[in-house]
Amino acid sequence: MMDTSADKGRVLLINKPYDWTSFDVVNKLRYALKIKKIGHAGTLDPLATGLLIICTGKMTKRIEEFMGQEKEYTGTFVIGQTTPSHDLETEISQAVDVSQVSYGQLNEAARKLTGFIQQIPPMHSAIKIEGKRAYELARKGKEVELKSRTVEIREFEITSVELPTVHFRISCSKGTYIRSVARDFGEALGVGAYLLSLCRTRIGNYRLAEATTIEHIVSESKQ
Repeated sequence: MMDTSADKGRVLLINKPYDWTSFDVVNKLRYALKIKKIGHAGTLDPLATGLLIICTGKMTKRIEEFMGQEKEYTGTFVIGQTTPSHDLETEISQAVDVSQVSYGQLNEAARKLTGFIQQIPPMHSAIKIEGKRAYELARKGKEVELKSRTVEIREFEITSVELPTVHFRISCSKGTYIRSVARDFGEALGVGAYLLSLCRTRIGNYRLAEATTIEHIVSESKQ
């Protein structure tokens, strides 16, 4: 049964599952809702979960508006280890001792990364370099130089600590890579770090608590 409300356009708040790409979600809903005009407002990495805004029909005109809004994330860094992708996609390095890292040092590192900062995107990102995605080049072992960009981290709160894991909450501008924050946070501490888990909890005034599952939308479309 076709979802006729999608013809007029809808804004769907989806809780993206772990290991799904944002494109996977769009494809699944395109098939379930039997519509062609559908897109997402801001990519979430496959290893991240949380709020993904999906626009259908005439509401796709608002995608850029949603993408420009402030984002909020919660997640966990592991300090004392690094990976080439700055998350769990690639191999983890040997651990170094972090027992002497204090709560004050963690907060100071977060403070240094708050405000308008220059951030270099991760090599394992979807940024295009001469027509190729950066992650495609990275997976082939090719080194390319990515230029830094200005982003704004409006809040960076350390919420709890069980070394070597550090839990955080970050609100930031469009274009901020939390994997790059993990890298820079580890460098500020002098011990390295990578992103263990990430959940997007808010986009503008839209919150994860308001989101539904892909399964619910698919089930609804069959009624």
